[in-house]
Amino acid sequence: MLLSRVPVALRAFSGLSKHKTQLKQSVRYSGDLVWAYRTPPPRTDKKFYVMGEVAQGFMWWWIFWHLWTEPDHILGEFEYPDARKWTDAELGIPDELEVDE
Repeated sequence: MLLSRVPVALRAFSGLSKHKTQLKQSVRYSGDLVWAYRTPPPRTDKKFYVMGEVAQGFMWWWIFWHLWTEPDHILGEFEYPDARKWTDAELGIPDELEVDE
């Protein structure tokens, strides 16, 4: 039974040796993207770093300016009530006389 399989296996192995040149990967062009597999990526232009810094500077200016001029967005519009001025009834604490009974 094994002898019947030998010719099939030999044909399969002989076919692999003929197609060695066809097993190479094809080149894929994906527009302007640079493939950087196992190599360092190309350096980014300085103008992109400058544009990023300008965008970040504008963002932080916007945040701090609105925190300075309109703090109610974060802190709320109304004054926080003083809890020391609240009565027991407002806090939902029962009277001492009612608890003993």
